[in-house]
Amino acid sequence: MQPSVAMREYLAEIYRLQEDSPTVSTTSLAERLDVSAPAVPRMLKRLKSVGYVKHVPYQGVELTPLGRQEALRELRRHRVLEVFLVNIMNFSWDEAHEHADDLGKGLNDQLTARMAEMTNFPTRCPHGEPIPDEEGNLPTINDICLFNLGVGQRGRISRVRTHEPDKLQYIGSLGLVPQAAFEIVGRAPFNGPMRLRVGRDEVILGIELVKLLWVTQE
Repeated sequence: MQPSVAMREYLAEIYRLQEDSPTVSTTSLAERLDVSAPAVPRMLKRLKSVGYVKHVPYQGVELTPLGRQEALRELRRHRVLEVFLVNIMNFSWDEAHEHADDLGKGLNDQLTARMAEMTNFPTRCPHGEPIPDEEGNLPTINDICLFNLGVGQRGRISRVRTHEPDKLQYIGSLGLVPQAAFEIVGRAPFNGPMRLRVGRDEVILGIELVKLLWVTQE
C-alpha cells in the first residue's frame, strides 16, 4: 500500500530521530510532530501493521528496511522542495522547512523530479542535509560535530542541524552556513562558549549552538 501523508510524515521524523538514537520514543515523536501523546501509539500501530516499523520492548520503535525506504523517499521530496523554495522562489533558509512541510503534503515523485531538474539535481538541502537520490541512496558524508574539535582546528560547515527559524536566522547572520570556512581560535573550559574566525570576523557561540553545527575538517 502507498503510505498516507500522515504516515509519510511519521516515517520521515522517525528517520531523523534515529540519526541520533537507534530507537525512537513516543514522547520524542509527539514533541517533534506537535501531536498529542495518545495519537502517536495509534499511528505506530498502523505503521507496524503494514511493516514500516517494529517495536523494541522498553526502548521504542525503529524503522524496518521497508519503512526506511519510504522515509528516504519522503526526505527526498522534502529536501528537494526546500532547495526549490530557496533557489527558485527566493525564500530564506529559515523559512524553507515550514513551507516544505505544508507544500510537501501534495508532492509526488514526478513533481519532485521536475524540481530537482530545475535546481540542477542538488545533493544537499539548504541546511546541508543529504538528499537521497531517486533510488533512495544517500550521498556519503563524513562530518563531525563542531563540539568535538579544539582550538587551532579548521574546517568547513557541513550541516546546520536545526529547523528552528530564530536559530537559523542567528547562525546565518554569523555567516556559519554550509561550505563556510572557519577556524577555532578560542574555547572556554567546562562546556563554555567557543570563539571562531569566519572570514575576517570573529564570532562567539554558546554550547547549544555549537552542537547544531556539523563540519568537515581541513
